[in-house]
Amino acid sequence: MKYPFIAAAALLLPTTLSAHNPNEAETSRYYTPYLAENHRLDIGVSGGSTGIGIDASSNVTDWLRVRVGVDYMPDFTMPLSFSVSSYTEPADGTPGEAVPSGNLDKMKDLMLGLTNVEVDDVVKMDGHPSFWNLKLMLDFAPWQNKHWHVTAGVYYGGSRIGKAVNSIEEMPSLLAVNMYNHFYDFAASGRWFDEPLIPGYDDYYMSQEMAEKFINHGAVGINVGTFKDGNSYVMRPGKDGLVRANCYVNRWRPYLGFGYCNVIDRSGRWTFGFDAGVMMWGGSPKVITHEGVDLSQLQTVRGKLGDYMDIVNTFKVFPSVNFRLAYSIF
Repeated sequence: MKYPFIAAAALLLPTTLSAHNPNEAETSRYYTPYLAENHRLDIGVSGGSTGIGIDASSNVTDWLRVRVGVDYMPDFTMPLSFSVSSYTEPADGTPGEAVPSGNLDKMKDLMLGLTNVEVDDVVKMDGHPSFWNLKLMLDFAPWQNKHWHVTAGVYYGGSRIGKAVNSIEEMPSLLAVNMYNHFYDFAASGRWFDEPLIPGYDDYYMSQEMAEKFINHGAVGINVGTFKDGNSYVMRPGKDGLVRANCYVNRWRPYLGFGYCNVIDRSGRWTFGFDAGVMMWGGSPKVITHEGVDLSQLQTVRGKLGDYMDIVNTFKVFPSVNFRLAYSIF
């Protein structure tokens, strides 16, 4: 009796193993989405700290997946503000070398008389982080558990990743400041003595009393921060009446990180996961005002912008966390 049983078992064993292997393959496909036996092509959408994105990915080997795509950060507003200050400056008008004069109240009265505009003590600005990136990512999963991977890649995008500009309601104040500073510059240059206030109109000269008043009061601008030598940086509005700053980084931005991904449906086509890592800017971002001054070189920057810059200067990289939902085309 023993031999017929062994013979029957020998006949059934290949059938049993053959019936079991498809189940194992199905289970493997369901729980390990990165296997490359079918060279899967996924189309994914993502969202996170680099914005919203779309990409395509495919397995090259059992342990390597390639992803290419684009991310875009939608424009949104971060409120910023700076105080208005009176100051004196060198005769050559070198930007940034300013000393507070403490005459703001007198200057506001003078500007009100000249322009009929009440100048605000604070200038409100709107920050707009906005950038786009092309990306190439290599996901390495050398372990038996293919859910986890480490990623090396690179982003490429525009060098400007953000901007700040004064809010619309500040325009009257800034135009009044520009008009006042025009009179101040005319008085401080000494041209009032023998040149007309308005070129081509010889009947309009600035009196000595008015010139001395402007010189004693000083100029007026936005108190942004302090240089390392202790001088204050007081920014004037541009000739267009705007106060602006742009943030720049390198166009090429390497990336290192890790991630997790798993199939979320029985068909094995839908996957969901996340990636976390750092985008390397190549040093601290440069924040350049319309006067050409780099705020990253200041020892201190006032207001909310200063808080943002302290964070940026501490990390010198951009922490990144993104979630991805993908569908396997084949």
